Amino acid sequence: MSHLAALVLAAGQSRRMASPLSKVLHPVAGRPLLHYSIAAARAAGATRVVVVTSARDRDLIEQYLLGAFGAELIRIRVQDPPRGTGDAARAGLEALPDAGRVLILYGDVPLIQDTDVSRLAACSADPHQLGLGTCRLRDPRGYGRILRDASGQVVGIIEQRDLKDASQAAIDEINTGLLSVDAGALRSALAGLRTDNAQGEYYLTDIVPWFAQRGGVHTVELSEDAVTGVNDRVQLCAAQDRMFARIAQRHRMAGCSIATGAYIDDAVQLGKDVTVMAGAHLRGQTHVGDGSVIDVGCVLDDARIGPGVTLLPYSVVSESEVGPGCQLGPFTHVRPKSVLEAEVKLGNFVETKATRLRRGAKANHLSYLGDGDVGENSNIGAGTIFCNYDGFAKHKTIIGKDVFIGSDSQLIAPVTVGDGAYVATASSVTEDVPPDALAIGRSKQSNKPGYASRLKARLKAEAQKSGKGH
Repeated sequence: MSHLAALVLAAGQSRRMASPLSKVLHPVAGRPLLHYSIAAARAAGATRVVVVTSARDRDLIEQYLLGAFGAELIRIRVQDPPRGTGDAARAGLEALPDAGRVLILYGDVPLIQDTDVSRLAACSADPHQLGLGTCRLRDPRGYGRILRDASGQVVGIIEQRDLKDASQAAIDEINTGLLSVDAGALRSALAGLRTDNAQGEYYLTDIVPWFAQRGGVHTVELSEDAVTGVNDRVQLCAAQDRMFARIAQRHRMAGCSIATGAYIDDAVQLGKDVTVMAGAHLRGQTHVGDGSVIDVGCVLDDARIGPGVTLLPYSVVSESEVGPGCQLGPFTHVRPKSVLEAEVKLGNFVETKATRLRRGAKANHLSYLGDGDVGENSNIGAGTIFCNYDGFAKHKTIIGKDVFIGSDSQLIAPVTVGDGAYVATASSVTEDVPPDALAIGRSKQSNKPGYASRLKARLKAEAQKSGKGH
C-alpha cells in the first residue's frame, strides 16, 4: 500500500556557520533547525521521513531524530560524496521503495508552516504532475525564478546567476525548493539528470522541465517563511527571533500574557492565564501551571512549575519541580533534582540542590540547602548552610516538620533534626537533634573588659613597624 513520505535534504557542508556542529543541528527556540521540517511533514500526514545527510554528521543527526521522533518515522541516508540536490533526492528515494507521493523539504528552513506543507501534499493526485511550491517576493534577488509560457504554464526554473535579461530579473515568483511528487515519476525524472553545469552537480530543479513536458507543473503559492533558510549565524539569529515571536503569539492567543522580550522555547507548555515578563527564558521541556507568574529575568530549564506559583525577578529553576502556590525569589536558584511541595517560600539568594522542601517550608534569605529533606512548615534562618560534601561524597541533611533553624547555622551532614526541634542561631550541628530539643552548637563567649583599646594599640604599633600602617 502506498503512503505519503518525505525526503528532507540536510547534507550541506555548513561552512558559513563556522562550527564543527552540523548546521541543521544548531538550535532555534530549543529545537534543532532540522526538527521543524520533519514536524511539518508529519503534520501533513507523512508516515516515513528520510533525512539525507553527510557521513560526517550522520551519527549526531540520527541520535537526535530517533529520540525526538522514533524509528517508525525516521530513516537516515548518507550522500557521500555530495553531488547536488538531485543526487541527494536519489539517495533518499532508495529508502522509500513503497512510497506513493513524496514531499521534498529542506533541513535548514525552521520557519516552515505546517499549513504550507499540508497544502503542498494535497496539491495533485496525478502521478505525472509535479507539485511545486512558489512564493512571491518584493525582492527576489538570489532566488531561482519561475518561468512560464504564454499560457501561464510552468516550463522551468532559472537561477539568479543565469538570468538573461531585465525581464527575467523582474520576475517576482521564486522557487521555494519544496516539491510534491509521485515517487515512481521522480525516479524516472532523476534518472535523466546531467551534470553539465557550472557546479558539475545534479540539480533537483532540472526535473521541472521533465514534468512540464508530461503531466505538467502545479504551483502552490506558499508563505515567505517557506523560503527563509539559515546559512550563517546572522540568519540563525533572525530565524530564532521570528520563532520566539511566533511562539509568544501562539500563547497569547491561548490566553496567556506574554511580554515583548520573553523567550519561550517551542516545546514549553503553558497553562491558562500564565504571565511571562520581559527577559524571562523558558527552555526545554518546561511546563508552567495555570495562573503562575514568571517575572522579569527568570530562567527555567526543564522545570515543572505548578499552578499559582510566583517567581520573582531573576530566579532560576533547573530540572526541578515547584509545587502549587510556591513563591520564589528574587534571585533564588533551584538546582537539579529539587522538589518544592505546595506553598514553599524561598527568598533572595537561597540555593537548593537535590533537596525536597515539604509543604509550607520556608528559607527566606541567603542559604544553601544541598542534598536535604526539609519537613512541613519548618523555617530555615538566614545564612544557613547544609554542609553536604566532605570532599569525596555527598551526605544528607534531614529536617523534620515544624523545625526552627536559627540564622547562620551550619548543619554538617549526615545529620537529622527531629520534629519540632529548635536550633539556636550560629550553631554548628554535628550530631542528630532529637524531636522537641534545643540544639546549641557554638563555643562559649568570653569577654575581657578594657582589652579592646590595648589590642588596638598593639596592632597599630605592629603595622607601623612593618610599614603596613595607613
